[in-house]
Amino acid sequence: MSKSAEVIVIGGGIIGCAAAYYLRKKGCSVLVLEGAESIGDGGSSRNGGGVRQSGRDPRELPLAMYAIKNLWPTLSEELGVDCEYYQEGNLRLGKTEGHLKILEGLTQRAQACGLDVKMIDGDAVREINPYLSEEVIGASWCPTDGHANPLTTTLGYYTMARRLGARFITGEKVVSLKKIKGKICQVWTKDHVYEADTVILAAGLGSRPIAATVGIDVPMQSVMLEALVTEAQPRMFDQMLGTAEADFYGHQSKHGSFVFGGSSGLEGFTKDNGTPIAASLTAPCICRGILKYFPMLREAKIVRTWAGWMDLCADKVPVISPVAEVPGLILACGFSGHGFGIAPAVGLMLSQLAVGEPTALDLSALAYDRFRAKA
Repeated sequence: MSKSAEVIVIGGGIIGCAAAYYLRKKGCSVLVLEGAESIGDGGSSRNGGGVRQSGRDPRELPLAMYAIKNLWPTLSEELGVDCEYYQEGNLRLGKTEGHLKILEGLTQRAQACGLDVKMIDGDAVREINPYLSEEVIGASWCPTDGHANPLTTTLGYYTMARRLGARFITGEKVVSLKKIKGKICQVWTKDHVYEADTVILAAGLGSRPIAATVGIDVPMQSVMLEALVTEAQPRMFDQMLGTAEADFYGHQSKHGSFVFGGSSGLEGFTKDNGTPIAASLTAPCICRGILKYFPMLREAKIVRTWAGWMDLCADKVPVISPVAEVPGLILACGFSGHGFGIAPAVGLMLSQLAVGEPTALDLSALAYDRFRAKA
């Protein structure tokens, strides 16, 4: 197998797979290197599936708005899989006056960016979703938000990218990058050396040590999130749900089960090989919170739980950026637990960056050098 391509993508999550797909549509030769033994082994298979605009930082909100307007509505047909995309709105819930103040701030910032989102009171919340408890006194409501299935969407991008000619190698952990005459040229793994004109680094938490091999630091840290899935329930609602303090989120899947995420505030647990595992205390903690919102789920049985690492960036906003000091290197990391919904737009714009086209949106606010000390 050839060990060279016009573009090498490091990371086989949804960002890397989407970038590979859009690059092949542009006719570029693409090689994707994934350190794990399977595609989407990180956050792409361990997230809550939110496709939302509300509650986002204004710097990344345009990506979410672009994806929802231009890409998500036809993505199932384009990729040939059921992405299980539902665009039935997002309720971000509040139970205290303090929660409402948080939601009002988020809503005002989003409205300033042109998003159709508004504050509603508890009665209006229950008109939209009658299953919510009386403890909910208000929410932000964005009718164009929704959710999708992370597994089928990630695998859809992977399968279609391969069908178009992209090459994927799993179990090939990148250990370093090499420059020749100041430009990125080589990608080194334990056993092989690969060459490319352009390298897209989209390896989640693994991006930081890899970028460091060419003197670039992206301030990220690992934070573990946990989630649970219930047995199938009668159809109740199609909205995506969240809370003012982002301590609980979830939706009902196409198959009837509920997918809920949250945190106990405890330190995460891992196997000896570093694989994150769910803690016995976290699911009960999440469930107690859920029952404050949905008391009728009291008898629903949990069928499985899981845990995953989030690549939390210092300012909780991703880095999507070429690197001036290392020509040919493009960073796509630090998605801070909310990269899934913007992944189609990010993948498209990474492909535009890689071939030297103007990007559909201005990405300057997401540049890696925003962390530099000001003179």
